[in-house]
Amino acid sequence: TQSTWGIKLVFLLSKKMTSVLEDLVDKEISILTNDGRNIVGLLKGYDQTINVVLHNCHERVYSLGEGVQRVPLGLYIVRGDNIGVIGELDENLEAELDFSLIRAEPMKAIVH
Repeated sequence: TQSTWGIKLVFLLSKKMTSVLEDLVDKEISILTNDGRNIVGLLKGYDQTINVVLHNCHERVYSLGEGVQRVPLGLYIVRGDNIGVIGELDENLEAELDFSLIRAEPMKAIVH
């Protein structure tokens, strides 16, 4: 049935994502959440529903009026159902950027 296919597809996507996350453990990552936040931190763990644990993390808050603000969050859990995109950060590129000069419109929440 169609609902069985949906469950199988979700399971397969989740299984593939957990294998991708395995390679990112103990690396600096950036998460774009469904509600428009950008959270950056060291990936320390995850589970089968893609809930992730970040260590020493912060939120990057963008605005058109001033540079990127960094809001410390410390140890933080992001629920898997609120994750839109996960990616590894390029530490060399990060070191070259002057976030005080970057201006950007804040991301809007994803509307389903």
